[in-house]
Amino acid sequence: MSRFPATKAKRVLAALLKLGWVVKRQTGSHRTLARESWQDVVFAFHDGEEIGPSMLARIAKTTGLKPSDL
Repeated sequence: MSRFPATKAKRVLAALLKLGWVVKRQTGSHRTLARESWQDVVFAFHDGEEIGPSMLARIAKTTGLKPSDL
C-alpha cells in the first residue's frame, strides 16, 4: 500500500510545478512536463480528476514527488 492519499490532479500538478517541473506543451488535458536532468513526463489528467494512491506512487517514481510535497 502506498503512503500517498488520493488527491485531485490540480493539486498534484501544482506540487510538481513547485518542484521545478514546467509545462513544455499542452494539448487538451495532456500536459508534457519537463525538468532539467529528468526525462519528460506526460501528465494526462483533468484538473478535477481524483488520482489514487497507486497512480500517485507511479507518478512519484518518474518525477521525484513525495507525499510531503502535497
